Amino acid sequence: MSPLAPVFAQLGHEVASLTGRLGRRVEVERLGVLDRAGHLPLAEPGRASPNGSCRLIQAADGWIAVNLAREDDLTLVPAWLEQAVQGDAWGAIIAAAQDRPCADLMARAILLGLPVAGVGETRAGDLAPPQLLLGRSGEHTGPLKVLDTSALWAGPLCGAILAAMGARVTRLDSLGRPDPSAISTPEFFRRLNGLKTDLQLDLNNPAERARLLAAACEADVLITAARPRALAALGLSPEVAFAANPGLVWVAITGHGWTGEAAERVAFGDDAAAAGGLVRWAPPGEPRFLGDALADPVTGLCAATAALRVLDAGGGALIDVALARCAAGAAAHLRLDRAA
Repeated sequence: MSPLAPVFAQLGHEVASLTGRLGRRVEVERLGVLDRAGHLPLAEPGRASPNGSCRLIQAADGWIAVNLAREDDLTLVPAWLEQAVQGDAWGAIIAAAQDRPCADLMARAILLGLPVAGVGETRAGDLAPPQLLLGRSGEHTGPLKVLDTSALWAGPLCGAILAAMGARVTRLDSLGRPDPSAISTPEFFRRLNGLKTDLQLDLNNPAERARLLAAACEADVLITAARPRALAALGLSPEVAFAANPGLVWVAITGHGWTGEAAERVAFGDDAAAAGGLVRWAPPGEPRFLGDALADPVTGLCAATAALRVLDAGGGALIDVALARCAAGAAAHLRLDRAA
């Protein structure tokens, strides 16, 4: 049984109730998208994440989660540590971190775009993402139109729920940056995206960026999973989108939040889970992962429930869905803390 079973049960109940009111009732468990067991090799969670890309590292004054999920992340390690690295990068990280404060390690990682987080740095009292009211509510007519520009797990899960409800979900298939899970976990990818229609675009082409912007402004729901700066470079900003479509529901999934300095931080499911305190504590006060990239499925469910609530109220809001905050809400729900 998943360690997040109570959280999944609560959010799944809300999804079933809201989808039943707005369209076809969706039982999330039947979609088979809440865990990746059987879809890729996974080890038991410990100081290393089950997929092996993220590790919990002891710094001089606490613990950090370091995720080398992308090929480029490994090449950034020497610049992050400000020293040459020969051989095992993890050995170099462990040795260098023990004499450095968490804040210093995190600050330099953020500058370089490395997914590094302090264990338990983010707190939340509940599972509901905050909303930024940028538009105005209105009545949605006709079939619900959704544009899903996200990739990997959390955003596609949100889109999968809306598609199962009966919404017309269009998935951005970026020709320059395809979703890596289509190759690494093809069956899981199919479960997340099989009910969606693909929109293939080359976002290096200005004309195709204009097509993306037009599709976003015509949608009832927009799902993104990129930082504000990256979206603005494509011409997609809240000011533009809500001016064109005041009733839009924008589900903005980020690592650490849409606003402020946190908006520039990179995160993935494992480091975000650790940031939210979604870990277990083993004697003598050492953190261990609870499962595989747990911030992703809980964020996907939080995103879906929040989007459905806003739709039910008429729309007109950007929902600030941060992986780390959703993980913190799950940790609070499960009453996980260091003393446990």
